[in-house]
Amino acid sequence: MTTAFFIGDIQGCADQLLTLLSKIEKTPGNYHYLFAGDLVNRGPKSLETLRLIKQLQQAGRAESVLGNHDLHLLAVAYGIRPAHKSDTLEAILNAPDREELLDWLRHRPMAILREQHLLIHAGLFPTWSAAQTISLAQEVEHMLRSDQWLTFLREMYGNTPAAWSDDLQGNARLRCIVNALTRMRFCSIDGTMDFAIKDGAAAAPVGFSAWFDLPRRSEDCTVVFGHWSTLGLLIRNNLMAIDTGCIWGGQLTAISMHERRMVQIDCPQQQKPG
Repeated sequence: MTTAFFIGDIQGCADQLLTLLSKIEKTPGNYHYLFAGDLVNRGPKSLETLRLIKQLQQAGRAESVLGNHDLHLLAVAYGIRPAHKSDTLEAILNAPDREELLDWLRHRPMAILREQHLLIHAGLFPTWSAAQTISLAQEVEHMLRSDQWLTFLREMYGNTPAAWSDDLQGNARLRCIVNALTRMRFCSIDGTMDFAIKDGAAAAPVGFSAWFDLPRRSEDCTVVFGHWSTLGLLIRNNLMAIDTGCIWGGQLTAISMHERRMVQIDCPQQQKPG
């Protein structure tokens, strides 16, 4: 029997990931790892992290959804976005296996649904069911895996439209899906995203709530997500928030799918918040 573990945002902390996997595997068994995205950036070993998770995925032992930092890597690598001051992507950009790694990365899913657990990087609109989320994620995946993927990346960035409508089409539709799945923290009851506030749930702007506190069609499954380090670890019957701030001097967290066994590694601070 295979035990599946969800693992929060790594952001290039390869040493801590290796320690975490070793700690899990001290208990004999077969393990499969599902990563919540943001595999790279800001930490010291993004190249090593990407190579390790690629190796695990190709061996059938892991899968990862795409996070905003993973998409940022693709955009920087092909000159679509400038690098940020805090980026630590140079080793990947200069690696001999750069193109192989980037091609592997753009073929990762935007969402994963397994055994009534929905894994995403950031958030969901209240009106999205788990099945609809997977369908919409596949629209973005299809574009990222097509020969039009660079054209799509050039149109992917922006904060509009901030609200979902089933009538959205083209790049506006895809951009809205990407922003929800990789950037969302706060949402209004009418389904409008806020991108300005990055603090914890208590900092919600007037008229907004943490997206998961709104009545939502995805409540019939357990939603697992990362992205929100200022929220921290949050475990509910149908929700697991697992970004525990590895690069900020917090922990790297893994939680098993059904038993809710939690394994954590303390992490040195790689960057200071803000």
